[in-house]
Amino acid sequence: MLDILSWISLGSGFLTAALIALDVRGHPQRMRIMNIVWPVTGLYFPLAGLWFYRTLGKPMAVDQPCRHRQPRWKSTFLSAAHCGSGCVLGDVAGAPIVFASGRLLFGSRLFAEYAVEFALAYAFGIAFQFLAIREMRDSSPADAALDAVKADTLSLIAFEVGMFGWMALVHYLLLPGHPGADTIVFWFMMQIAMVLGFLTTYPANWLLV
Repeated sequence: MLDILSWISLGSGFLTAALIALDVRGHPQRMRIMNIVWPVTGLYFPLAGLWFYRTLGKPMAVDQPCRHRQPRWKSTFLSAAHCGSGCVLGDVAGAPIVFASGRLLFGSRLFAEYAVEFALAYAFGIAFQFLAIREMRDSSPADAALDAVKADTLSLIAFEVGMFGWMALVHYLLLPGHPGADTIVFWFMMQIAMVLGFLTTYPANWLLV
């Protein structure tokens, strides 16, 4: 049953991401990095991600009326989704690398995943923030990079707290032995971890916004 549920959830995530990507292609976002953020958000928010995009993302398309002010919760959600997408890409890239290499840290594959995924998530997150800052204002590359570090560090750490906490729970209690990145259950657990990461990064982004 867990395998079946995993296939349904992952399949729904890919379908959601594909539907969002198709719509974004015809209605690109004003902030170009969001053209990547929204499909990635759909990957770990199956079906719900489509509603999030149509409610919060679609109105920000270049062919929609410009909205200068919006409720704080919407700004916070967009900021959290932006942070989350960088984290997700890093985590999705990092897990197979650790699994394929067989690397351990302190004798544990889980800790190795923590280290590699955090490093890659941080790199993607800073890159996403850097591109957004450069698009929004006329900053030098050095200033934009520094601002990206300031803006993304707290929110990224908050995301990984929720995500890594769930991974530890799965590893030590729910599924002892920690299913590898070559199983569908692993990616279903990662999908849940990403949702929890979004929930833990939301308060950090509320403070930052």
